Amino acid sequence: MTQIPPFAVPSRLSSDMARVRDYWNSLKRGENTVPFADDVALSALAGIEGRLFLIDVFEKPQRFRVAIVGQDIRDWYGGDMVGKFTDELEAKGPLKFFAAQASATVEAKQPTYYSDGFARLLLPLWGGGYVSQLLAAIARA
Repeated sequence: MTQIPPFAVPSRLSSDMARVRDYWNSLKRGENTVPFADDVALSALAGIEGRLFLIDVFEKPQRFRVAIVGQDIRDWYGGDMVGKFTDELEAKGPLKFFAAQASATVEAKQPTYYSDGFARLLLPLWGGGYVSQLLAAIARA
């Protein structure tokens, strides 16, 4: 029996989400399955920066801290999140079930997707020998 992973990415994504996923794929070096965090340049995704954010990943204990957040996401959430750990933020709007999805992304070392009012694509980034950041794209569903 084939098991569907939690937060599976659908076969069809919106054009902006597909653009972010394609950009992420283009950053992979050689045979690596996950691109390196230091290769990401959000400026390469001009026109959708307001719907992107970068999350720092910490191990032991696993925590997620908002490094960069686009203006659309700030507006949807209702405030700034930069520098805050996600467990310090209310799990509302674009952050519903974020910690669960982020943990699944880190564990699987693969993109994940969630949709419930907002669609969210999380993409792992490598650094320091582990998934050290997540690139995220959010859109109204």
